[in-house]
Amino acid sequence: MLLVSLAAAFAAAAANVISPRNAPHAPEILCEKPGTWSFETSSAMDAGRTVFTVRMKSPTPATPPEFDVFFTESGADAHNLWVPIYEANERSRLYAIEWGSVRYTSELGQNYPIACVFNEASENKLTVAASECLRLVRYAVTCHSTDALLEGRFRFFSRAEAPRTDYEVKILIDRRRVFFGDAIGSATRWIEKTSGLEPCRVPEAAFDPLYSSWYAFWQDVHDKDIEKEARMAAELGMKTMILDDGWQKEASKSYYSATGDWMPVASRFPDFRGHVDKVHAAGLKYMLWLSVPFVGNESKAFKRFEGKFLPGGGDVRVLDPRFPEVRKYLVDTYVRCVKDWDFDGLKLDFIDQIVLHGKDPAEKDNWAGRDTRTVPEAVDRLMKEVRAALVAVKPDVLIEFRQRYTGPAIRQYGNMLRATDCPSDILGNRRRIADLRLASGGTAVHADMLVWSRDDTPEDAARVILDAIFGVIQYSMRLATIPERQKAVIRHWLAFSQAHRATLLKGRFRPYNPELMYPLIEAEGAAERIFAVYGPGQAVACPADKTAYVLNATKSREIVLRSSRVPKSVEVFDTFGARVECPQPSFAGGLGVLDIPVSGYARIVWQ
Repeated sequence: MLLVSLAAAFAAAAANVISPRNAPHAPEILCEKPGTWSFETSSAMDAGRTVFTVRMKSPTPATPPEFDVFFTESGADAHNLWVPIYEANERSRLYAIEWGSVRYTSELGQNYPIACVFNEASENKLTVAASECLRLVRYAVTCHSTDALLEGRFRFFSRAEAPRTDYEVKILIDRRRVFFGDAIGSATRWIEKTSGLEPCRVPEAAFDPLYSSWYAFWQDVHDKDIEKEARMAAELGMKTMILDDGWQKEASKSYYSATGDWMPVASRFPDFRGHVDKVHAAGLKYMLWLSVPFVGNESKAFKRFEGKFLPGGGDVRVLDPRFPEVRKYLVDTYVRCVKDWDFDGLKLDFIDQIVLHGKDPAEKDNWAGRDTRTVPEAVDRLMKEVRAALVAVKPDVLIEFRQRYTGPAIRQYGNMLRATDCPSDILGNRRRIADLRLASGGTAVHADMLVWSRDDTPEDAARVILDAIFGVIQYSMRLATIPERQKAVIRHWLAFSQAHRATLLKGRFRPYNPELMYPLIEAEGAAERIFAVYGPGQAVACPADKTAYVLNATKSREIVLRSSRVPKSVEVFDTFGARVECPQPSFAGGLGVLDIPVSGYARIVWQ
């Protein structure tokens, strides 16, 4: 067993940011079977944060050994944990170490290695991150059940990798008392800078509201139905449409057993290019869904790529992108979709399924036919080739991914990141959008497609929209069948979101209290602030410096406003955008109560 302590380096680096009373246990490296590998460590300060570097070398090519980097910190006033894993974020729990010291995972197609411990004031207590974004990382921040001491741990090479002679990884530890979201954003930028990751350019169209066929039609899509919906979507204010799954199949034994050839079914789309032209004529950009790795046994591609799948699977297999002919086939397929059929972008799905489980079968034949040895590196190579080829055809091509394949590495390839599927789950959608916004920089973050009951009141339909208002809104209901008053709600809030898109989608973003599922969210632009109140009893603390909008996404008309000044005027609007007469709020002791209709909003002017 090899144990490397960073105590001396850590003490020097941490001397200016922590007191001796709360002195943590210095990071250490634990490696049970180092073999021919040796480890070197160093530490440095970076903008008030501590960065630890681990370097390992072997005199001859060897499989890297599994090793941990772990350290402890004081658990004072530290009770909640944020990680970029939406399943875990349903509850911001700081688990005991006995329940899993490395309970979270990250790799290129799944999440990214950041964890933030924060208190009930949404203040950062400890944010940690690793620079490794391609390979599998197991990690967590947990607490010792006996004394509430925090332990951070990152585990590397728990999945066997091809032999090599060197490896380096950096660990960031941020104890600054800042807003937790600022610490997460800062850690994301640190990963990008440290690992040389450059997010791709985001065209303005990536922020346009859109319509998706997925929930509305599932796999039962036909040209005439889609064209009818396109015309109505454009009339309501949507700018883009996504044709989701089903265009490439008529019937199959299972959901994806016919995937892989990626040609339209003539019975559904007899003239695919003509269909795309009609959607464009309606005034919409048009995107197409494809599954990146799946090849079903009912497709012609299944026989073509026999022996070039990753292990596992039955009637649906996953392509191995380490084969250059696999990557070329996928790149050529996507270029054909954009060039021949004139789609404006692609929704590329299921990247998180390109994972090697168990022993790599390529080892026995010395990686014959493969020009890349590790799967994550091959996925990275594939997606860079895809993006370069598509941009060469259309410089402003739109490329959408969804959770879980998000984060600093994925932002190199795509310009739209969508919350994972959660139809009718307004709380889940709000949480997913906020989580994505915190670590996605300037990439366009999209809501999961909105769905509500046709029996809903306009106010309840609007609440579904308001819970997604800080993301680019996607709709997925059959517009031909929803009531006119619900259409009026869509029309108004689409207009509102577009009028304020610079603030809502690109402004300074501050979602409060993740442990309460973000009951209050604020966005600040150059000339305005927008608050959305989702939970009862929330007080909106509003500086009297810019025009402010307060959106009421609760079931109560009363919203508390806290300010050092009395507003010059307060205008109130209902959920259709019509101005309504309400009493001006009276202020006492810096507090006032706004009377805002459910799913309506107030506009506050200070001078």
